[in-house]
Amino acid sequence: MKLLLDFLPILLFFVTFKVTEGRPDEAAAFASEHLGLLVSGGVVGPKEAPVLLATLVVIAATLAQIGWMLLRGKRVDLMLWVSLGLVVVLGGATVWFHSETFIKWKPSVLYWVMGGAFAVSQWVFGRSLLQVLMGAQLELPAAVWRRLTLAWVAFFGGMGALNLFVAYRFSTDAWVNFKLFGGIGLLLLFTLAQGLYLSRYLKDESPAAGRVADEPADGGR
Repeated sequence: MKLLLDFLPILLFFVTFKVTEGRPDEAAAFASEHLGLLVSGGVVGPKEAPVLLATLVVIAATLAQIGWMLLRGKRVDLMLWVSLGLVVVLGGATVWFHSETFIKWKPSVLYWVMGGAFAVSQWVFGRSLLQVLMGAQLELPAAVWRRLTLAWVAFFGGMGALNLFVAYRFSTDAWVNFKLFGGIGLLLLFTLAQGLYLSRYLKDESPAAGRVADEPADGGR
């Protein structure tokens, strides 16, 4: 459920963009009539309408996501607050200036903020942020925590660069597809690779004592 909630804004951005992209004139008319106050000049053209409407939807979805968590008394992760700030500032700039450039930068900035947080915690404060988050579930040597941290820093840095490469070298439609399928897919593959790497450090939780207890006391005679 939490995983679905985390990815919901991205999914809504994708769906809104795809639906409005197929009806650009209707999308432009709707945006100009109902959202003109949010846009410089008050008029939205057919070309920019899909991404502007999708951006507004993702801003609303992120606000609703945090509001729902607060109403239920759930703790909102720091990165979700950072994501909200970025989507409001960069998304707002996209809407006001009729420019998709700002919202295309949002994933990269978020990736780099997360990578920076991991790097600073490890090499400035001397404590792995991963260890802080997962230390209660995993007991690992310090060198392993450092390697994991370095891997996540490299992953976030690479994802930020890859997002901009797709954003500037391909169409907006291709970037939207990458944002949903490429970004999430690569994250899942990287997480799976980390799990396989960590499997060698997991302890066997099937004690031999349990097997002995199941044997008859007389040795089976």
